[in-house]
Amino acid sequence: MARGDIKIYQFLLNGFPIILLFFFALTGYSFSFQIFKINISFNFIHLIVFYWVLRKPEMLGYGLIFFAGVINDVVQNLPIGVSSINYLLLCVIASFFRTRTLVPNLIYDWILFFIAILIISSIHFTVLAIFFDGSISYGALMSTAFFSFLIYPAVAKIFNQIYLLGLKQENVE
Repeated sequence: MARGDIKIYQFLLNGFPIILLFFFALTGYSFSFQIFKINISFNFIHLIVFYWVLRKPEMLGYGLIFFAGVINDVVQNLPIGVSSINYLLLCVIASFFRTRTLVPNLIYDWILFFIAILIISSIHFTVLAIFFDGSISYGALMSTAFFSFLIYPAVAKIFNQIYLLGLKQENVE
């Protein structure tokens, strides 16, 4: 590879979480499909924020996460700051878990993600229901949290491979 190609490749690997975060925030895209009349959807932004803040926090700054939340609120037509509060609270929980864990373990991270996503979903529902009088289905919110929990190991494995590619590229130079 030429020197310029290596720099572009390294830039894409290092910027992957940011690019992905803002792609989902700007498009408002959520993975949702129907199987046997059951609506299955999951929040990919929560997966991105939790994994990258837990594993490599220098990749996603808290300011970028806050800004992505504001953009997501505008796109989703939510009151400004609701998603930002959720994302930053998810960052706080992931940072707390990162300082308490000695050895990274997928099962441990998976269980902690479930706890974090339940807390975030409950706060999201409470803020929208009490302060903004928004109409939101608690069942749909919890099913989204549950399916996000189920998909976390697969997404974590993919993100781990991308993280390892970035480490290999850093060690080459």
